[in-house]
Amino acid sequence: MKRGDRMKAVLEDALHPSVLEIRDDSARHRHHAAMQTQAQQSRGPAQVGETHYHLHVVSSRFDGMKTLARHRLVHELLAEEFKTGLHALSLSLKGENQP
Repeated sequence: MKRGDRMKAVLEDALHPSVLEIRDDSARHRHHAAMQTQAQQSRGPAQVGETHYHLHVVSSRFDGMKTLARHRLVHELLAEEFKTGLHALSLSLKGENQP
């Protein structure tokens, strides 16, 4: 299963979002030597990539939460992905009651 699919399953289960967009931005960072080395060490040379993602999530779970708390929650939910090669997330996290 691809990293994006695993992240989608975790986020849907925990947040029940009305909007969940996941974009793999790894190709934009593939020239970073550290990313190539990290990818090879964590997943093997055949699985380079899947290190940088952008997430846009709208969920009632975020209502009343400050931005930092939202970010921490998503990072905690995806902790296993960070252990296996996920390097960076760009996050757009909104509650249902936000414009």
